[in-house]
Amino acid sequence: MTKDAERIHREAIVIDAVCPLLQKKQFINWYQEGGATAIAPTVGIAQPAGEALKGIGAWMRLIDERDDLVLVKRASDVERAKAEKKTGIILHFQGTGPIEDELDLVYAWKAMGVGIIQLCYNLKNRIGDGAQERTDAGLSYFGLDFVRQCNAARVIVDCSHTGYRTTMEAIEASTRPTVISHANCRAVHNNARNIKDDQIKAIAATRGLVGTVGFPAFVADGTRPTIDQFIDHIAYIADLVGIDHTGLGIDYYPSMDQACTLEEAQTYYNYSITNGRWRDDAYPPPPHYYPAGIETPRTLYNLTARMLERDFSESDVKKVLGGNWMRVYRDVWGS
Repeated sequence: MTKDAERIHREAIVIDAVCPLLQKKQFINWYQEGGATAIAPTVGIAQPAGEALKGIGAWMRLIDERDDLVLVKRASDVERAKAEKKTGIILHFQGTGPIEDELDLVYAWKAMGVGIIQLCYNLKNRIGDGAQERTDAGLSYFGLDFVRQCNAARVIVDCSHTGYRTTMEAIEASTRPTVISHANCRAVHNNARNIKDDQIKAIAATRGLVGTVGFPAFVADGTRPTIDQFIDHIAYIADLVGIDHTGLGIDYYPSMDQACTLEEAQTYYNYSITNGRWRDDAYPPPPHYYPAGIETPRTLYNLTARMLERDFSESDVKKVLGGNWMRVYRDVWGS
């Protein structure tokens, strides 16, 4: 890595906005090695409220025990983490299971630090249809009320894993920036979990962003995508709607290569296919190798170096690494 790339990565606010790998909390150190300023553990996937509460309690205890962690509730908390050389923790729900049928829970979760909530996790729920459902009926009345409640409570509405029509109707209903925290461009790689150009344009029109994801099947054909194939999705979004609307939601997860054994990964995969959470047309079996050079968060600095080599400016690199997420955080959470 050149001295310029090293300096830029060191100076940048680096945010990976989707980090289910942190279900195993020992991997915090991997993100710290890679220079991450703030990371967003998934506090369960479509879990009911009681299970989500246990998960948040575990994070609260860990943050209290470790002097190097900061709970992020506002944009300034990320800036403080950077200034104090600590790691910001952003609590993220993948799915609205923890809301159950009580919209006031949006406010309760927000008070605990959950500042971003994903509508669906591939399947149908009370909000609407997931990205891997047979139907695409759109946002329910409950879902419409949920979006309004998130806007009022200053919670970011995340349309990842959500069906096309439900996504577009949620974006239309929102009065604040919306995001797709982790999805790639279907025009670059035609996977059922990737998103269409009009979804990207609709997100950008709200001043939101799309986070580029490293799960191999969403990046490119084959089992071992390159870092350039990953960057191709960032470049496509930048060309389509501008550099201000792209960021990182790499989605490193506990069953990826290097984080567990192949046997453990296959067991998790079989479970996800059997319960319908994943479909094999979008999710091929393991091993799951993340893009070469950023196979784990330990080497995120390689992304900075390669983007510079591909003629992204210093300013644009810093926006992608975390500056654009910071704009969304300020707009929705406040400074």
